[in-house]
Amino acid sequence: MRQTSLILIGLALFGLVNAQTTKDACTSIMAGKNATTDGSVITSHTCDSWYRTWMSIEPAADYKNDTVMDIYEGLMHTEKHGDMTGVKVKGQIPQARHTYRFLNTAYPCLNEHQLAIGETTISGRDTLRNTNGMFMIEELERVVLQRCTTARDAIRLIGELVKKYGYGDSGECITIADKNEVWIFEIFGEGPKKIGGVWAAQRIPDDHIAVSANISRIGRIDLQDKNHFMASDNVFEVARKMGFWDGKGDFSFWKAYSGGNYFGEKKNYSVRELFIMQQLAPNAGFNDDMEELPVSVKPEHKVSVAKVSQLLASYYEGTDLNLSGRLKIKDKTGDSIVSPVANPWMRPDEINLYYALGDSAMKNIRTVSVSWCAYSTVIQLRSWLPDAIGGVAWIALDCPGESPRFPIFSGTTKLPAMLGICGQHSDRDDAALTHFRHANRMATVRWGKTRNEIESAQKYFIDKGMRELKFVENTWETIPEKEREEMLNGYVSDFLGATILKWDELAHKYWRMFWGGF
Repeated sequence: MRQTSLILIGLALFGLVNAQTTKDACTSIMAGKNATTDGSVITSHTCDSWYRTWMSIEPAADYKNDTVMDIYEGLMHTEKHGDMTGVKVKGQIPQARHTYRFLNTAYPCLNEHQLAIGETTISGRDTLRNTNGMFMIEELERVVLQRCTTARDAIRLIGELVKKYGYGDSGECITIADKNEVWIFEIFGEGPKKIGGVWAAQRIPDDHIAVSANISRIGRIDLQDKNHFMASDNVFEVARKMGFWDGKGDFSFWKAYSGGNYFGEKKNYSVRELFIMQQLAPNAGFNDDMEELPVSVKPEHKVSVAKVSQLLASYYEGTDLNLSGRLKIKDKTGDSIVSPVANPWMRPDEINLYYALGDSAMKNIRTVSVSWCAYSTVIQLRSWLPDAIGGVAWIALDCPGESPRFPIFSGTTKLPAMLGICGQHSDRDDAALTHFRHANRMATVRWGKTRNEIESAQKYFIDKGMRELKFVENTWETIPEKEREEMLNGYVSDFLGATILKWDELAHKYWRMFWGGF
C-alpha cells in the first residue's frame, strides 16, 4: 500500500470523510437557455452522500414484444457494474421496444438525445411515504432516460408510472432538462395506505436560473398555464384528504407537502438556496427574513458552466457564513490572520473543540460544497449542435470545491475502466475516485497552504474544457462518420487521464508536506 494510502485511511478514521443524512445532501442549479452565456440549457447535481461513484454507458437496445424489465432498489451502494450485492427487485414493468443510450451514474443523468437530470432529496412529511411503491427516484430517472427525448415527455411518463406502480421513496426533486427548456419536478408518496404518488412540475423561464437544495421549492401552481406548470391529477385531493390544506385558501405545493425546511422553519429555502440566489441577483433584496423565495430569478449576469461549477464549489467565502474565515491566529508580527489549518470542511469534533475552548463563532453551517460528496455534474445541452456533441456532462468526483471536472458527451459510448469502479468501499488505485480523494483529503488539512494550487488546477481544467469544445465539435463534424465514436471516447479518456495525473502529482507533493512535518 502506498504511503498516501496510509495517510488517507488515517484521515478517514479521524473523520475527514464525513457521513451525512440525505436530509442535508445534494444541490441542483438550473439555467434556461437565455440565462447562459452561450445559449446552453443547464442542469446540475451534487451527489452528497456515500453513494456509488462507478458509472457506465448503458447502450441503446431493441426488445421483442412482451419483454419485461426489472425495477430495482439498492443499486446506489454497489461497487461496480453488475454487482448486485444488497440489491432487490421491487417489481417489473413492460419493456419498451427500443431504449436509448444513457450515462448511468448513481442518479442516472444524460441520454443520447440531450435529455438530462439533476437530483436533490426534499424528504417532506413522513406520513406521505409508502415503501410498498415500486419506484425509487433513481429508477424513475433510469426509465425516462431510456425512453424519452424531452423534459415534458419525461414528466408525463413519471406521472404514468407512479400512478400505476406506486412511488416508494421519500420526497424528491429532479431537475429535468432538454436542449430547449428545464423544469423543476417534485414528488411525494400518497401516504401508507395508497399506492401512487403526488407531484408538481414548474418550468424555469428561459431567462431565469433556479436552485433546489433539499427543500420543496414549488409554491403556487397554475394548471391553466400548461406551458409552465404540470401536476398529478390528485395534487389538490391528497392535500385535502390528509389535512394539509383546507381546500379554501390559496394552495401552495411546498406548504402542503413539505411544510417547511428541515430546521423546522416554515420556509421553502435554507442557507444554500438563499446564498446562491443572492449571488445570482445581488440587488433583488433576497434575505432570510422572507417566508418564501421565488423558485427562480433572472440573474444580473448570464452564467456559464464555469460559473455554475463555481457556485457548486462554494463555501460562503466573503460572507459571515464562511467557517474557515472564523479561525484566527496571530502571525509573527502580531496581526490576526486566518489559520492555515482552517478549512471549510472541518470535522464536527474539531468544531466542537474550538467551541469548547471559548470560540463561540465556530458553529458549522452546511456549505454548498461538502467533503462527503460522491460526485457532481454540471450538464449543458445545446440545441444548435448534433446530439452526440451537444450534450456534455462535466463531472467531478469527490468534493466539488477541490476536484477538477472532466467531460462525458451524449455521444460517448465507452468510458475509461477507472470510472467503472466505485472507490467508496476501499482504497484502490483502479478507481478514479481514489486519485482525487488522496490529494483532496491532504489538501484539506492544510487548506491555507494548498487552496490556491488546488483552485488553480480546477480552473485550468475547466478552462481547457471550454477552450477545446470547439476543437471537439469541428473534429467530430469533419472526420468520417465511422471514426467519430472512437474520437469522442478517446478524448474523454485523455481528458480524465490528464486530471488524474495532475491530482496524483498534488497528492505526492502534499505527502511530502506531511512527511516533513509541514
